[in-house]
Amino acid sequence: MSGGKAPGGDRPRFPARLPTVGTPPTAPARAGASPARKAPAVVPASLPAARSLPAGRPLPSPAAPGMARRPVAGTAPQPASWDSAAVRARMVQKLEAQGIDHPTVLQAMNTVERHRFVDSGLVNQAYEDTSLPIGLGQTISKPSVVARMAALLLGAEAARSGPPARLLEIGTGCGYQAAVLGLLAREVYSIERLRGLHDKARANLRPFRIANVHLLFGDGMEGYAKGAPYAGIIAAAGGEALPDAWCEQLAVGGRLVAPMVTRGGQQALVVVDRTPHGLKQTVLEDVHFVPLKSGIA
Repeated sequence: MSGGKAPGGDRPRFPARLPTVGTPPTAPARAGASPARKAPAVVPASLPAARSLPAGRPLPSPAAPGMARRPVAGTAPQPASWDSAAVRARMVQKLEAQGIDHPTVLQAMNTVERHRFVDSGLVNQAYEDTSLPIGLGQTISKPSVVARMAALLLGAEAARSGPPARLLEIGTGCGYQAAVLGLLAREVYSIERLRGLHDKARANLRPFRIANVHLLFGDGMEGYAKGAPYAGIIAAAGGEALPDAWCEQLAVGGRLVAPMVTRGGQQALVVVDRTPHGLKQTVLEDVHFVPLKSGIA
C-alpha cells in the first residue's frame, strides 16, 4: 500500500480516559442455554458538548482553541498542497455514481474527514473505495459500504418522519462510521469489544466534540439494552446468525442492517425490519466483513 504524510495537521494530545457512566443490565438467559458468565461492564464514554456546524461544512479541525498543536502517534504534518475537501468531494461523486442517492448520507460522507481515522502511512488511500487496516486484525469499511448501510438505516419506517432517535453501532473500530452516524441520528451508541480499538476511537473522536455519540466498551453481541429500543442497529462484523439481543432491542418500525453468513458460506448484507406483526428479513448483496465474535479483549 502506498505511503504518504498524514494530512489534516497535527492534533493535540488528549486524555485517553473519559468518565465512567455506568453498566448495562445483564441480558436474559436464553432457553436451553448454559448459564451465562457475568456480563462485562460496558462503559459509556460521552463526548464533550458539540458546536453547531453550518450544513455542508466539515467537522472542526481537532485542535482546541489556544492549545499548542503537538503531534499524536500515527499522524504527520499535512502537505501544504493537499486539499482534503476536494478529494472528499470526488469520493462523494463516485458514491453517487454507484447509486447512493440519499442526500443526508452524502452530506455526512462529505463532512467527515476519513483521513483522520487511518494511520499516517495509509492517508493517501483514505478516500479510495477500499477497506484499510486499523490494527488488531480489524479494518475500516469501504466508504461505499458505510454509505450503503447508512442509507438502508434511513430507509426504515422509524426514520421516515425525521432523524432516527437512537442508533446502535456494533463494532466501533476506529470511530469513522460512528462519526458519520452522529450526523444522521439524534443519539448514537457505539460498542467495541477490543479495548485497543475502543481507546483508538475515543482518541480519534474526542477532539471533534460530537456530543451525541457515546462510545462503549463491551460485548457487542449483547447489544446495549440500557439505550434500547433503537430506531436502527448497524453491525460491522458478521456471524452465522443475528444475535437475539439485537432483534429484541430494535424498536417497532426500526431496522437492523448487518452482514450474515448465508447457506453457501458467503457473507451477505441482511436487513431486518421490526413490524407490529414481527420481524421481516431481506437478504441483499454479498459483502465481506470481519467475523463476529463474543466477549471482550
